[in-house]
Amino acid sequence: MALPDSDAVGETARSRLDEIIHSPVRLSVVAALAATDEAEFGAVRDAVQISDSALSKAVTVLEDAGYVSARKGYVGKRPRTWLSATSAGRDALQAHLAALRAIAGQ
Repeated sequence: MALPDSDAVGETARSRLDEIIHSPVRLSVVAALAATDEAEFGAVRDAVQISDSALSKAVTVLEDAGYVSARKGYVGKRPRTWLSATSAGRDALQAHLAALRAIAGQ
């Protein structure tokens, strides 16, 4: 059996992986947000199936990278946070997925 083309599994494809998004939790958060315009913090937490603190930490890293934006407000008297993927975050997700596909040989 022949191995895949070395470009597909080599350093070229690996170098295109985004270290920020590569974390499974952060990848899940960006992927969930890329599927919608905006989502409430609790909805993202439930979709990704993580704790509030884990989501908060992931969002901080993603915000610092410019991949996610957070908007705070109120529903009645209750504070709420809404999250959205930025265009840079959507682009980074697509590039990361393309690199994974290249490595997997698709």
